[in-house]
Amino acid sequence: MDLTTRFMGLELRNPIIVGSSGMTGTVEGVKLMADSGAGAVALKSLFEEEILMQISSMSGSGAIVNNYGEASDYMRYYVREENVGNYLKLIEGAKKAVSIPVIASVNCVSTGEWTSYAKALQDAGADALELNIFIMPSDPKYNSENIEKRYFDIVADVKKLVTIPISLKIGHQFSGMAHFMAALSNTGISGLVLFNRFYSPDIDLKTLTMTAMPVYTNPEDLALPLRWIGILAGKVKCDMSASTGIHTGSALAKVLLAGAASAHVATAIYKNGANYIGVMLEDLTAWMGTHGFKKIDDFRGRLNQKNIDDPLHYEQAQFMKYFSHHGKN
Repeated sequence: MDLTTRFMGLELRNPIIVGSSGMTGTVEGVKLMADSGAGAVALKSLFEEEILMQISSMSGSGAIVNNYGEASDYMRYYVREENVGNYLKLIEGAKKAVSIPVIASVNCVSTGEWTSYAKALQDAGADALELNIFIMPSDPKYNSENIEKRYFDIVADVKKLVTIPISLKIGHQFSGMAHFMAALSNTGISGLVLFNRFYSPDIDLKTLTMTAMPVYTNPEDLALPLRWIGILAGKVKCDMSASTGIHTGSALAKVLLAGAASAHVATAIYKNGANYIGVMLEDLTAWMGTHGFKKIDDFRGRLNQKNIDDPLHYEQAQFMKYFSHHGKN
C-alpha cells in the first residue's frame, strides 16, 4: 500500500503527524517518533505567553530592574535568548536526527515582538511553522470581529518574515465557522489544523479549589474535526489536518475519507507508546486492502460534503431521527 500524502506541500511517508506535545520536546523524543513510523512531527510549542510572563516576573523582581532601563532591557534579552535559543537548538538537532518533516510550533495570542522569532525558526531548519492560536473570547468589550482580526494580523505579520509553509491550529468557537476558515485559507496559509485542545477549568468539591479537567482526548472527540473537515474539504484554499480524537487506524481512515490530508495524533501515543504508530498504520493498511484501495488518493475526500448523496448528514444538529425511532420501543 502507498500511504504517502502531502500536507502543506510537504511529502509525508504516511498521514500521521505526532502532535505538538512533551513527546516532541526533545531530540530523543523526535527520533523515537520517527523511528516508530511517524510521517512528520510538530515540535512542542514555543509559548509567547510564557516568555512574556517570565519577562514580566523578572522585571518586577527588584529595585535595580525598576531603576535602570538597561537592566530591564537585559532581562528581556536574556529570557528571549534563553527560551528561543533552546528552541532553535531543538529544531537544529531534530533536523539532523531524522529525515521526516519537522514542524515548528508557536502558541501565540497576539502580534508583536515574538513574530520576529519566526525567521529564526525557519533559519534553524524548520520545514514548516504551525501557529497554535486561541484568543479567549472572555472580554465583553471585544466583539467577534475584533477577535478574528487578530488571527489575520498574526498571519500577515508572520508571512512577511518566512517563506516556509504556515498552518493555523485553531479552536471551534467562532460564530461563522465556515466563513472564517475560508477567509483564513485566502491569506496564503498552507494548512488548517482542526482543532485545538484547550485547558479546561474544574472545581474540586473536597478541597474547594480550582483545578483542571483531564488533558487527554477521547475517541468521541473525533466527531468535531470530522464534521468540519467533511464540510469544508474542497471549499478552502489550503490543506486540512485533523486533530483531537484520532485514537485508532479506523479514526485515521475516517478523517481521510472526510477530506483531511493528515492527522495530528498525541493522546493515543501517550497512552499506548510510540510503537502504537505502527499499529495504527497497520490497521489503516488492512482497511485499505479490504476495500481495494492501493493509495490514499484513491479514497481521500470520497465522503466529504461535496461528494455524498445527502450532504445534510454533516449539518444536522438535532437527534430527530434517533429519538423518534427509539421512542417507539
